[in-house]
Amino acid sequence: MAKHTFSLLETCLIFLLVMMTAITVALLSLLFITSGTIENQKDSENHGFLTTQHTSASQSPTATQTSPVTPEPLFQNFSGYHIGVGRADCTGQVSDINLMGFGKAGQNAQGLLTRLYSRAFIMAEPDGSNRVVFVSIEIGMVSQRLRLEVMNRLKSKYGSLYRRDNVILSGSHTHSGPGGFFQYTLFVLASKGFSNRTFEYMVSGIMKSIDIAHQNMKPGKIFINKGNVVGVQINRSPTSYLHNPQSERARYSSNTEKEMIVLKMVDLNEAELGLISWFGIHPVSMNNTNHLVNSDNMGYASYLFEQEKNRGYLPGQGPFVAAFASSLLGDVSPNILGPHCINTGESCDNANSTCSIGGPIMCMAKGPGGDMLDSTQIIGRTIYQRAKELCASASQKVTGPVASAHQWVNMTDVTVWLNSTHTAKTCKPALGYSFAAGTTDGVSGLNFTQGTTETDPFWESLRNQLLGRPSQEINECHKPKPILLHTGEISRPHPWHPDIVDVQIITLGSLAIAAVPGEFTTMSGRRLREAIQKEFASYGMKDITVAISGLCNVYTHYITTYEEYQAQRYEAASTIYGPHTLSAYIQLFRALTKAIATGEVVEVTFVGANPKNSAENQTHETFLTVEKYEDTTAAWHIVYNDASWDTRFYWHKGVFGWSNATIQWHIPDTAQPGIYRIRYFGHNRKQEILESAVILSFEGTSSAFEVVTT
Repeated sequence: MAKHTFSLLETCLIFLLVMMTAITVALLSLLFITSGTIENQKDSENHGFLTTQHTSASQSPTATQTSPVTPEPLFQNFSGYHIGVGRADCTGQVSDINLMGFGKAGQNAQGLLTRLYSRAFIMAEPDGSNRVVFVSIEIGMVSQRLRLEVMNRLKSKYGSLYRRDNVILSGSHTHSGPGGFFQYTLFVLASKGFSNRTFEYMVSGIMKSIDIAHQNMKPGKIFINKGNVVGVQINRSPTSYLHNPQSERARYSSNTEKEMIVLKMVDLNEAELGLISWFGIHPVSMNNTNHLVNSDNMGYASYLFEQEKNRGYLPGQGPFVAAFASSLLGDVSPNILGPHCINTGESCDNANSTCSIGGPIMCMAKGPGGDMLDSTQIIGRTIYQRAKELCASASQKVTGPVASAHQWVNMTDVTVWLNSTHTAKTCKPALGYSFAAGTTDGVSGLNFTQGTTETDPFWESLRNQLLGRPSQEINECHKPKPILLHTGEISRPHPWHPDIVDVQIITLGSLAIAAVPGEFTTMSGRRLREAIQKEFASYGMKDITVAISGLCNVYTHYITTYEEYQAQRYEAASTIYGPHTLSAYIQLFRALTKAIATGEVVEVTFVGANPKNSAENQTHETFLTVEKYEDTTAAWHIVYNDASWDTRFYWHKGVFGWSNATIQWHIPDTAQPGIYRIRYFGHNRKQEILESAVILSFEGTSSAFEVVTT
């Protein structure tokens, strides 16, 4: 790769950048030390907790209830759900704060175009026992800090009614909302600090929307409809999409997901209450020259829908609530005229998104309007009109139980089963060179190009001096990504990226909502959706509609397919847990799906050894234990073993000496709520050449998980 050459101006700018970075890190260190407000979920010991709604248990809830609010349904003898909708302002600052999304220096808020809203929907079974909450928030993404604070306040007010397993917080992904609500250092740098004012305003707005929905709950019915939206999207990384197998691509008519899913909510008198729509498109019709806080194209669709249904009310007022939530938007742009060189007018829709004159900073995509305001209205209105049509024709009634499942996962250390005998692992977080290039929706202005697969000596040297050198382990794990920022190995002044991540599914009859903590590309989302549907079908739950809801609960950048990862465009360079990230998420969401489908069966698979070896050695008297953590003794206590009726031990013989052991725990009604883990004990035969065989004992331990009651 040729070395970059820099002009005197660029050299001066780089020097200033280095100095500003050093000063910023120092100031952040002082800020974090003095404020003491940073929370890192990694330290909460919640690694790997699996939480599901446990409908059959009769024990007390796990949460300590302070003036608990219990559900009081009007009546139970009806076919439908109790439904509550609520909307509240969560705008925050509209000046003296960076806008969150493009990461462009100087793109700070200087006023207001539209207010930002949190829209909450509560759906409960007729007896009020099981319920789920979906909240769509007009912000860039949901930070872990924001999620944790909301959950703490819900627990304080409602006890165990609203919990981490049955509450989804989803960001609409507008790039024109205020930043400053994160705890991880990279995002704090992008936001130019933490704003307690904006953070509190967002938390209060989310809480208020949920409170209003809770207070307004009434018996009603839910209808679902699906249909395609045309003329509003293009794939902004089409060359990456082409890396996916041709046989797979042939199953789809487009390189973007055009399907919109609509949930229509009415009361028993058919009066309309609200609507949730999921559709994959980046809310970046307002580009990185914008300085007005606004909700972009998806927010404009909500604005139009609510204005029509709430006639006579001002914007943001009225009983009807319409949320246009994010979905498979990772590689999807609303700038449908495509990328062109702004200096020559030539197309730059190539693998590197670069122009022959001026390079990548000249390659920008354009929307259909005369300016960004016009484009926002054109795209937003088309989305609104299609949602209106689907809502009006929705006739398929949603029926069936409400359920939810949630798990904390250490995404830096997930073992991924590639097949029955081979595994791979996820990586510590890292960002590649193409991350710094930006996208055709908003180039960074720096000297970086999409599709970069080699390192650059200048940037390597600069990074090493400022932040240290990436380890050999992280470099190998992320290949072919050339690492620009090894965020998973930087902890000054605090961790730069999350290790512990939420995965979550809620189901409402035949609808499953998968809450994903980032931006899935079109094909990665299709694979996830298909895997969830197949998992449900394997347990007899066929014809499940899966809505993938993006930017939920914690932000982890992008998720591409393994094949797209090889191209190392912006989305792949921003897939922070490495090339097997998607496979890990598919594996995790299949486990959540199984937890819902089987009604409380915990299953763990270990790399194992032939159980016959244990018959020759009595080091362990059981193949498995189920252990509960007791706070009083700060220790794990065995509550079940392989002699217990509720446990199962399965051995699966593989090839070439490989085998797996699967342990199941069918959670009984008598199980006490709390934190559990599963341990596996076995013996393997080891034989060296010309030596007698020896039997060696070993053991494995699952991640911790939580059993709760409703």
